[in-house]
Amino acid sequence: MHSAAGTSLLQEGFVLLGFALAFVLVFRRLGLGATLGYLLAGAVVGPQVLGLVGDAKEKLGVAELGITLLLFVVGLELNPARLWKMKRDILGLGLLQVAAGGLALAGLIALTAGFPPAAALARGLPLALSSTAQVLPMLQSSGRLRTPFGERAFAILLFQDLSIIPLITIVAALSRNPADAGGPPGWQLALWTVAAVAGLIAVGRFVIRPLFRLIGNLGEREMFVVAALFTVIASAVVMEFLGLSTALGAFVAGVMLADSPYRHELEADVEPFRSILLGLFFLSVGMMLNLHAIAERPLFVIGMAAMLIVVKTAIVALVARAFGVTWRGAFALGVLLSQGGEFGFVLFAQAQNAFLIDPAAASLFGAVVTLSMATTPFLMMATRRFREAAQAEPSGTREGPHSDGANALIVGYGRFGQTVAQMLIASDVPVTLIDTDIEMIDVARDFGAKVYFGDGTRLDVLRQAGAAEAELIMFCIDGDQLGADLIEAVHKAFPDAAIYVRAFDRRAVVKLRGTPATYVVREVLESAVKMARLALDGIGVGLEQVDRAEAMYRARDKERLRVQIETGDMTAARDRIITMRRDGPGPKET
Repeated sequence: MHSAAGTSLLQEGFVLLGFALAFVLVFRRLGLGATLGYLLAGAVVGPQVLGLVGDAKEKLGVAELGITLLLFVVGLELNPARLWKMKRDILGLGLLQVAAGGLALAGLIALTAGFPPAAALARGLPLALSSTAQVLPMLQSSGRLRTPFGERAFAILLFQDLSIIPLITIVAALSRNPADAGGPPGWQLALWTVAAVAGLIAVGRFVIRPLFRLIGNLGEREMFVVAALFTVIASAVVMEFLGLSTALGAFVAGVMLADSPYRHELEADVEPFRSILLGLFFLSVGMMLNLHAIAERPLFVIGMAAMLIVVKTAIVALVARAFGVTWRGAFALGVLLSQGGEFGFVLFAQAQNAFLIDPAAASLFGAVVTLSMATTPFLMMATRRFREAAQAEPSGTREGPHSDGANALIVGYGRFGQTVAQMLIASDVPVTLIDTDIEMIDVARDFGAKVYFGDGTRLDVLRQAGAAEAELIMFCIDGDQLGADLIEAVHKAFPDAAIYVRAFDRRAVVKLRGTPATYVVREVLESAVKMARLALDGIGVGLEQVDRAEAMYRARDKERLRVQIETGDMTAARDRIITMRRDGPGPKET
């Protein structure tokens, strides 16, 4: 028999997932984003509407692990070389937007609502952050993620994600919670933070990386998932034990693995847990919204959301204009980033725990963020005509958030893949390299090549490695590992990429018949033809005769392969094989 508690848990899970699925599907269909769907689903099933699920605080405690995993993934994105390339936009556009936006909003909140400075900062700073979860999909769907416009938007979002850690620290420093008053002084807390970060980096380098290397050699994907989650949770626990931010621990864990070969595999393995727990976090936030307080002050919520949108649009546009962006482009950037973001809910919760704002105020400003997020798609549609010139901005190959600037994604870095990669790089085509051979990855690193660990036949790994932005996806894997179903799935998931496949032999070519692969290359064909030409030249056969022999072979081999593909019979067209020589010079047909 099931216990009452177990039955209740199953029932609540059924209700939460059912409502979340329905609302997210509808909101995605309307172009409003999943975050709003989760928030509204939580409000509907919560105690103030249908009352189908209770104890939102308990669920929020579990769901906060989603925020922890989100910060881990943000840390993984911070490849030092990539940050250095984008330093001007990140430290210029991003820093100015967050600082100017946060202070301006805090000042306006203090003036219009009469809050004291600390409370105004606790409300204004979170509102300066935009929604990465909403903006990036909008850029991807419009095909603008890899353009200069998309890169600037991403740089601002990246700095906003980075700023969550200092903002949490600022809220903690402003705390009026008596429980916090008995804690260590600020200078001691700062020293602990520096020591903890240094310790985590050292552990990552000398313990975690060798652990992932060992697991990679064993080829146990399940252990890789366990090790990834253990790394995140262990880092958060260490910070919690020291009285520091658990989010900081997860963020540092991600940063210390950002430049490792395991980055893309880790992102792919953590992503499902992050998505589920982050969805549960927003469901819990929706359940905890004080709808009665919002209903009592609807004009405040609407007015504050309007002020947020206008102020952020103006500040982002002015900052972008100062960095040489056209007025139309600056305005488009401002509208795109005018909403509040998901980290606002995190900071409001921190401010509530610090006694800087009361629960009713947290609900009011949570509603402000929600309303501002709901307006973004409509504002983008309403201002489309004015922004047309900005949208005509030429696209380029500058990097997006997941791709490291790669135009080509090469799966398999053995002898075949190495040659392909070197020729592409010699032609100034940036590449991302993926392989599962740990020893080969180590050797490649010694020769200056950066190869990421990961199973390139998994769509989630390809996506994390940048397949959605790549122009070429090239499978250079040894052996007969690729099937028609995989090529079909890759093409469906990444329709803009041309797919090139290394086939083990003609049987593999036949197996891939009818797939959307742009080209299938038999791995030994060209080298065998080259060897035959060299041999004929070496024994004095004339060049014209050698060319004729090659042309005959290629024509007959092509015809034979065509028949085999059409029939699926490897014994078909046997008469096309050149097996005998008639009297007289030159190659003879059978």
